[in-house]
Amino acid sequence: MNVLIIGKHGQLALTLMHSYPNNIEPIAMGRNEIDLSSTATISSVINQHNIALIINTAAYTNVELAENNIADAFYLNEIAAGNIAAAANIAGIKLIHLSTDYLFDGAKVTPYTTMDKPSPLNIYGLSKLKGEAAIKRLENSDFTIIRSSWLYSIAGDNFLLTMLRLMQERDSLHVIDDQVSCPTSTYELAKFIWKIAAQQHKAPTYHWTDLGKASWFEFACSIQDIAFKLGKITKKIPIVPITSSEYGSLAVRPSYSKLDISESQAILEAKPWQQNLEAIIKSL
Repeated sequence: MNVLIIGKHGQLALTLMHSYPNNIEPIAMGRNEIDLSSTATISSVINQHNIALIINTAAYTNVELAENNIADAFYLNEIAAGNIAAAANIAGIKLIHLSTDYLFDGAKVTPYTTMDKPSPLNIYGLSKLKGEAAIKRLENSDFTIIRSSWLYSIAGDNFLLTMLRLMQERDSLHVIDDQVSCPTSTYELAKFIWKIAAQQHKAPTYHWTDLGKASWFEFACSIQDIAFKLGKITKKIPIVPITSSEYGSLAVRPSYSKLDISESQAILEAKPWQQNLEAIIKSL
């Protein structure tokens, strides 16, 4: 089965390209290979490569920059997503689209289910919600949306790699402790995506993260403890917990955006985030 992975330079796409099953022939494309502003162009790529499934990982994911680059965020997260879905619909093929926990406002104190109503607090979350809506508007479309949170891997721009670099460069760090969700390994998410790709009957929406929950501060402390234990950093530095208001970011983020993955665990058993974190740091 030929699978088109859109957004080839992102950390999830890179992971998907290194973890595909034997029956899959992946074709990864970025903005230089495929014009996401044109449904006709996407359709042409589908026909040219005999694509049976699209996995859309392309997204404007910089939450801070999205607040001032609204048009860019909505182009990639809403318009392009809608164009990809329309092309998949015309061709009669399946689409797996990646979304986010930042659809939710953090008002709950229990994990968000797929039935909970989204209410995003920032431009990034709103643009991703509009992208989901653009996909769902299409009649007869065969789509699955997978929402996840706090992705990290050995590649790309992510919290793990930033923390490891800063822990070597600085004498201390201040990290937000009043935002809670779950760090998610792209390797485990990729496993789940390939499982979904093989499912004959799919739900319209799934939630997938690692097991457990953490604040950014707890995540950072675990990164340092594990990295030092494994000899990946040469020193330990003080990590100071701070509030979101003390950090002073442009974008408002949910204080709690943990996703309920109970339904997804029937498809793949999730592992604790600390276990996945240690496996990734060990591989660096």
